[in-house]
Amino acid sequence: MTDRLFSDGALVQFSERLTNSAAFGNLFREGMDLVEETAAYLDGVGRTEAKALDRAVSLTYATESMRLTTRLMQLASWLLLHRAVKEGEMTLTQANREKTKVKLSAADPGPADMIEKLPQQLQDLIARSMSLQSRVRRLDTTIHSPPPERMAIGNPLVPQLNRLKAAFEQ
Repeated sequence: MTDRLFSDGALVQFSERLTNSAAFGNLFREGMDLVEETAAYLDGVGRTEAKALDRAVSLTYATESMRLTTRLMQLASWLLLHRAVKEGEMTLTQANREKTKVKLSAADPGPADMIEKLPQQLQDLIARSMSLQSRVRRLDTTIHSPPPERMAIGNPLVPQLNRLKAAFEQ
C-alpha cells in the first residue's frame, strides 16, 4: 500500500500527517504523563524504597533510574519535536534534522535478573518506558522513511513481474 494520494494533481504524503493523528496525540500524552509519574516516583516513594535496598541492589537501582530518566528525556525530546511539527512551528524536514540529536535507542535496561530485584513500581516504570520507546521508534520509522518512488503510469504489475523474471533467470 502506498502512503501517497493524488488529489487535484498534488501529491500528499501520509507520513507528514501522522503528527496530526489521534494516535500521536495519545502517544504524546502518555509519554508526558510517564515522565511526570517517573519524576514523582523517583523524588518520593522511590527515594524511600532505594534507602531500604541492600548495597548491590541499591547500585542497580541508581543505574536503572538513570537509564530510565535518560530514556524518558530522549523520548520526550522526540515527542516535543513532533508536536512542534503538528503545531506548525517547524516543518517535518526541520524536525528530521533536529531529531539526529535524539537517541531513541538510549539507555536500554540492564539484565533481567537484576531488574527483578528492584521495587515493583520501578520495574513497572521501566517496562512502560520500553513499550513507549518501541512505539515511538515504529512511528519514527514511519514518519521519517523516504517516500516511495512514484510509479510510472501503466500496469502496476510490471515491476513485480520483472522481479519474478529476474529471480528465475538466476
